[in-house]
Amino acid sequence: MTIFKNLYQYRELLKTNVKKEIRGKYKGSFLGVLWSFLNPLLMVAVYAIVFPYIMRVSVPNYLIFLIVAIIPWNFFTTCITTGCNCIWMNGGIIKKVYFPREILPISVVCAGLINFLISCVIILIFVFFGGIGFSLQLLWLPLIAIIQSVLSLGLLFILSAINVYVRDIEYIVSFILNLLFYATPILYTADMFPEKIRWILYLNPMTHLVDSYRSIFYTKTMPNLGSLLYISIVALIILVIGYLIFRKLEKGFAEEV
Repeated sequence: MTIFKNLYQYRELLKTNVKKEIRGKYKGSFLGVLWSFLNPLLMVAVYAIVFPYIMRVSVPNYLIFLIVAIIPWNFFTTCITTGCNCIWMNGGIIKKVYFPREILPISVVCAGLINFLISCVIILIFVFFGGIGFSLQLLWLPLIAIIQSVLSLGLLFILSAINVYVRDIEYIVSFILNLLFYATPILYTADMFPEKIRWILYLNPMTHLVDSYRSIFYTKTMPNLGSLLYISIVALIILVIGYLIFRKLEKGFAEEV
């Protein structure tokens, strides 16, 4: 319960940090927050050309199939890559002022969640004009986004804390994320893999999340409740372990940064 008490006590600091994360990411750029929309659109444009025509991937409404997965993936990778350095980036404040250090990774994830929900407007536009339309299954969106946020925060607690002591972590994470992108059925469907080895894809938590987003946006069906239960349990376990690791390592943050 300590974390909730700290968050409430320092809620104004949390709000300030979230605003800083949202505004600071594109500070000084000409297009500013518009890059939150342009980045996934540019990625989708490239993959939509390469995979259907060069790799011969045949999926109906492939453009929408892609964008429904890439925007949540961007939410995940932005949280992880930005958050890895969140302790180092605030080293000066950590040395001078006491505040609950967990506010820093939490701010990154909260800002990422807000940007993601705004970016969902792009998905809705494509779904509407692509002829797929909307359904009541969109009501599942907040729950799926929260589960993804919990998973991201748990990983971020671990990575941001270890990165203070081992600076190579951010480079290792960047490499792993690149591999994980192709190990997640974003550019292809899971059933393209032989059934005997398909289970390997589903060891990846992001596979379950991507499938859930596609269910509510693309196929307009209820997400697989078994998958949501699995990913919820995994996310909570990682969150608890991550928080314990973070609390253990935060004692040396001031000396290391």
